[in-house]
Amino acid sequence: MTVDRLIRGCYPAPGAWSTFRNERFKINSATPDDRDDLGPGVLEVTKRSVRVGTGRGSLLLGRVQAQGKKPMQAADWARGVQFVPDESLGE
Repeated sequence: MTVDRLIRGCYPAPGAWSTFRNERFKINSATPDDRDDLGPGVLEVTKRSVRVGTGRGSLLLGRVQAQGKKPMQAADWARGVQFVPDESLGE
């Protein structure tokens, strides 16, 4: 998957990033996922994982770093954010 390779290629500097609620955050690691039921940028959050849709398939986010915070597991970040249904990245 192209996005997975881009994230790995940009780590540690300059870093791959996206926006969520108009705040930038870094994506330090992600793993391609076989499922393709999410639209681009759409998030699926469970207790143990965060999946984001791409143009081709989806990614399981590994470690992320919110603006002004230390790197953390995506599931930990998601617990602190308190998602609203139908939110997506890049807005």
